[in-house]
Amino acid sequence: MSATAELIGDGGAAASSDEFFRSPPFLEAEGVTHTLQLEAEGRELLAPLIVRDIGSGPERDAISPYGYPGLVEGTRGGARRSLPAVAPTGTPPSSSNLDPVSVDFSRTGLVSIFLRHTLGDPPLSGSSERNVVLIADPALPPKSRGSDRNQINKNLRRGYELSLVPGSDTSPAERAGFLAAYEQTMRRTGAAERYFFSAAYFDRILAAPRTWLALARAPDGTIAAASIAAVADGYLHYYLSGSADSHLRDSPMKNVVASLVEHATELGLPLNLGGGITPGDRLEEFKRGFANRELAWHTSEIVADPAAYARLTAGRDAGDFFPAYRA
Repeated sequence: MSATAELIGDGGAAASSDEFFRSPPFLEAEGVTHTLQLEAEGRELLAPLIVRDIGSGPERDAISPYGYPGLVEGTRGGARRSLPAVAPTGTPPSSSNLDPVSVDFSRTGLVSIFLRHTLGDPPLSGSSERNVVLIADPALPPKSRGSDRNQINKNLRRGYELSLVPGSDTSPAERAGFLAAYEQTMRRTGAAERYFFSAAYFDRILAAPRTWLALARAPDGTIAAASIAAVADGYLHYYLSGSADSHLRDSPMKNVVASLVEHATELGLPLNLGGGITPGDRLEEFKRGFANRELAWHTSEIVADPAAYARLTAGRDAGDFFPAYRA
């Protein structure tokens, strides 16, 4: 082995920064427990992780927090920077990739690690293309459908109002309105229980720097649609969003997305709209109406203890789910 790995029980502090997906408020809200430290040829790579028991134990595995936390590179006690360093246009530079097979994970005590990367070329070789994310890039000619523009303008004529509130300035009523619209959206889509975040979760992440709550209020003043946006690693990310059941016919989320495209342009950053739940679904098609390019998003599925992984997975047909023993 030419590289080593260790776990630091610091709640992700060694990998933290002002970038949203590694900010202390986000790591705390996600329940991050450790930092993964990889050392190879003088390089130090760090990633926040949530370490979990496998069944009743004693085996454990780990997963990245939600979103695009990725890896950071730094020296002991020095500054951290994201890997890769993505330019505002979203074009990643060339990077020297580390092969996880060359890493000795024995000191971590983990069976497996599911690692979510930042956008761009992942710093670990052998990664998986997990999904396509759609980008509205102000460096390219803008894109919008005529039908979307018509609906946006119709809503404005009807009296819908848009606002963009910095996360730390949001009121309890605004956060409650967002939560109600978000939960209604999760119920409509049949989302898994893990996507039903608590009010405390949203209170915490909106305390992170460079976050906003984008709101569309209906003519009666109620919140019809809303989205959380945050800056991380050279992008403005359209993170979590929702539309109230009572206003679905008006598609107020189109107004919210249009306002975030404008905000991203003002910031000089591409807007990451994310992708669909499944390739080509209605959510992806909706986002394509605002996107002018796309990127592949990668994850790494690391088997840290092959013998334990084989034992735990024996007899399971998990398809491409990782880790297979949790399918």
